[in-house]
Amino acid sequence: MQQAGGDGFSSAVACGRGATPSPATTASACLFQRFFCQQARQSRPSAPPAEEMAKMTKAKAFQAYLPRCHRTYSCIHCRAHLASHDELISKSFQGSQGRAYLFNSVVNVGCGPAEERVLLTGLHAVADIYCENCKTTLGWKYEHAFESSQKYKEGKFIIELAHMIKDNGWE
Repeated sequence: MQQAGGDGFSSAVACGRGATPSPATTASACLFQRFFCQQARQSRPSAPPAEEMAKMTKAKAFQAYLPRCHRTYSCIHCRAHLASHDELISKSFQGSQGRAYLFNSVVNVGCGPAEERVLLTGLHAVADIYCENCKTTLGWKYEHAFESSQKYKEGKFIIELAHMIKDNGWE
């Protein structure tokens, strides 16, 4: 070990792992080092066994729940919440299986890779979206619109009516 600047502390901290302190290291400095190393070891969480790690990675994905006081749209297959009525932009869209709604934001939805598709309104880069809970394809997300009149759709989500139901507070 090398001494650091003559202050009595060694630059390599052994933390009680069999290394001997230099003669310049005082007993109190050694106790100081061991105390803080022991505290650091105790504060570090131990790694879970491999069996527990496998259970954690196979666990169901977190499911977001929208407030019960709001009208919501849910997956027709598993009833996972998808969007709040407040996020609805338009009901006048057409999907591959009929009518579809345009939403500003959604929850419990996964996104596939983007690809270019020619839709009714022109060329768009879109990514299919699916329910995180049951993995059903619900619609798509507009990643990029190539025509300036369609730019408002970028970052928005289409969900087909065939895959969603109305929940909470619809009279």
